[in-house]
Amino acid sequence: MKLFVKKSLEQLMATPEEGKGTLKRTLGAGNLIALGIGAIIGAGLFVRTAAAAGAHAGSAVTISFIIAAVGCAFAGLCYAEFASIIPIAGSAYTYAYATMGEIVAWIIGWALILEYALGAATVSISWSEYANKLLGGRIPFEWCHSPLEKAIDASGVTHQGIINLPALFILLLLSLLLIKGTQESATFNAVIVFIKVAIVLVFIAIGWHFINPAHHTPYLIPENAPPALLPDGTQYSYKPFFNHGWGGVLTGAGIVFFAFIGFDAVSTAAQEAKNPKRDMPIGILGSLVVCTILYILFSWVLTGVAPYQDFMKAGKEASVAYAISQYMHGYAWLSTLVTIAILAGFSSVILVMLLGQSRVFYTMSNDGLLPKVFSDLHPKFSTPYKSNMILFVFVGLFAAFLPSSIAGDLTSIGTLFAFVLVCIGVMLLRKTNPTMPRPFKTPLVPLVPILGILICAAMIVSLPTSTQLSALAWMIIGLLIYFAYSRKNSKLGAAADALPRASDFEKK
Repeated sequence: MKLFVKKSLEQLMATPEEGKGTLKRTLGAGNLIALGIGAIIGAGLFVRTAAAAGAHAGSAVTISFIIAAVGCAFAGLCYAEFASIIPIAGSAYTYAYATMGEIVAWIIGWALILEYALGAATVSISWSEYANKLLGGRIPFEWCHSPLEKAIDASGVTHQGIINLPALFILLLLSLLLIKGTQESATFNAVIVFIKVAIVLVFIAIGWHFINPAHHTPYLIPENAPPALLPDGTQYSYKPFFNHGWGGVLTGAGIVFFAFIGFDAVSTAAQEAKNPKRDMPIGILGSLVVCTILYILFSWVLTGVAPYQDFMKAGKEASVAYAISQYMHGYAWLSTLVTIAILAGFSSVILVMLLGQSRVFYTMSNDGLLPKVFSDLHPKFSTPYKSNMILFVFVGLFAAFLPSSIAGDLTSIGTLFAFVLVCIGVMLLRKTNPTMPRPFKTPLVPLVPILGILICAAMIVSLPTSTQLSALAWMIIGLLIYFAYSRKNSKLGAAADALPRASDFEKK
């Protein structure tokens, strides 16, 4: 069987129309933009912003957002072209199958697990942190943190995490909602998106008056910046190259890149869009533009209200609420409102991530690369309910036993890798199928895809070595599964093997 056997565009477009045994087309352009914003604005904005500012970029996290946004814009243009040509569930996995062959499609599908599954886990961990903040810290540290986390309380007692139960709770709740139906999930998401965007705008408007110019000076963290105090009592040094200056800004871009994950999740719902050729580019690029503007304004205000060092300890969890309560006196009501809105916003992010992952699994299962259980649809709701249940267990393990920093960085590297392959795929498709109709065309090819590849690759390099090695180990595990199961059960591979070869004719 050929490892690089490709699924033709004719085969992709021959996917059965809506009906029994297929996904329902229920989403319009507005739903898709809301899905994108729902996935984008969440833990990346409210948690990763503070993490990047406190540990690497300082006030210059705004520049980190711009770098990440530019990389996403290039990749987003490539996604939009593919989504308009191939309006099928599966996102980058499907695009790779059409342009680079099965083995590459498998690798990108495996990388998408890092993006969506670990993305959902990361946000559920952040949901747990904010839920505890709202409850006044009533949930014991041990039951809302990973075993890899510990902290020293005010009395000097060290607490070690055991399991993150609130994260498991929200994952279960949203998995059940997804099983109920896509339209119901999209309606819930649209309401949440309106609420959290409104709260972000309120924070920007009010927080602007509390900006202390001294917190923006110097704008980049200097190499001789004094160490920051961590929750466990140790000190954090800014001397390493990627912890200050432009090195810190680039690392910050790799970290806040997590904040942009979501616009590509729109493409996983292509098979459920009413008019995908028109609506998919609108959903992908529209959600990206809206969120980029909000991110730059939000990070400017947050780092102006509170000094970046605060985010390494006191403001590490629930950083926005912390900044409001400590530096915006008289607005305690806003702190509570923001916390509630953030919890709701996180819920929509988890929802879209779980939706995206189940749709990628659905497509891979239909191709024979994963067991049939992942493409079994509910007889009444027409949703991949078994896949949603399995994903709850899988994602729940990460959410319950890993800290958000590890899960978040792995999510970013998986997404960046997928973006690189999508950019390559657009250039390949322009060469192999130059005359095919393209409802949306990526401008300035090959310049835009090449720039997307370079920026995303630079952010991959800037991430911690431990994250890179973990991602490499993940890919090796994926390849082992491919050669042990997927290669033997591939429907397209089996069809390719059944075709007569030239050598067969020669023997005759």
